[in-house]
Amino acid sequence: MLTPNDIFTIASKKEFEKTTLKVFRHQFDNNAVYRNFCELLGKDKQNVKAIKDIPFLPIQFFKTHEVLSSTDDVQITFTSSGTTGMTTSRHLVTDLTYYENSFRLAFSQFYGNIEDYAVLALLPSYLEREGSSLIYMVEDLIERSNNPDSGFYLHNYDELIKKLTELESAGQNVLLIGVTYALLDLTEMQPFNLKNTIIMETGGMKGKRREMIREELHEILCNGFGVGKIHSEYGMTELLSQAYSLGDGIFECPPWMDILIRDTEDALTYVDTGKTGGINVIDLANINSCSFIATQDLGKKHPNQSFEVLGRFDNSDIRGCNLMVL
Repeated sequence: MLTPNDIFTIASKKEFEKTTLKVFRHQFDNNAVYRNFCELLGKDKQNVKAIKDIPFLPIQFFKTHEVLSSTDDVQITFTSSGTTGMTTSRHLVTDLTYYENSFRLAFSQFYGNIEDYAVLALLPSYLEREGSSLIYMVEDLIERSNNPDSGFYLHNYDELIKKLTELESAGQNVLLIGVTYALLDLTEMQPFNLKNTIIMETGGMKGKRREMIREELHEILCNGFGVGKIHSEYGMTELLSQAYSLGDGIFECPPWMDILIRDTEDALTYVDTGKTGGINVIDLANINSCSFIATQDLGKKHPNQSFEVLGRFDNSDIRGCNLMVL
């Protein structure tokens, strides 16, 4: 039986591959939805001998099925955002310690001790609904920062501007994590010149503004906040792990997470490093749901294993092996 220790102490590519195949066998045995999907593709425990043999479950299944590899009681259900009438994803989590271990250890790996920061969160569209895994993570980071200045901001931009200015004057290290459109709103209210603040955008205009390419967006935010780089978090409802970018849209994964790039015309084959394709995610923290997710995102991988997110499939709610690219 796999334990959190087996997943969160992975220290080499060989360990990752060995654990990944164990997770596949566990989920094939214990997740009826995933096993049926594998069998439709002619895959089973006997003919999956390497990571690239593993089938990746289309992310759409989290909207239509209960994706579970455990018979334990569900502790929390994380849900995706969506407009009225839209079917949202539901990630049933039977053991929150996997999620907590994942985001705490990953944050520490990329940013160090959370107690070194005041954590300010500008996440209005997430705060205004139930079931956000991002809000769960940020609440925990705020609490564990042990800083009285840490906290959430909804539409009280004036208070946030005052707080950012005060903390900058005091030389306090700050992490400002915000949904993209709200960060743009903030810079339009007042320009900043922040030397001690990390700006982390979580992506998404949520229908509030026109979509922009990353280069344009980050240039505006860099100028507005007076910073050299914009950091980003790559996560989603269906994953219990996050990849982080410390600038330029180049993401890196924690040791228990990896991505593969699938061919856009044939979802069962992979493209070479540097070529654009669909992003498949291996997230071993998803031990009790499904660790092998074919996302709606387009990206490319670099030789050093970092990756970029370049866009999304057209008609992203339509699944299949021959999705057309916008």
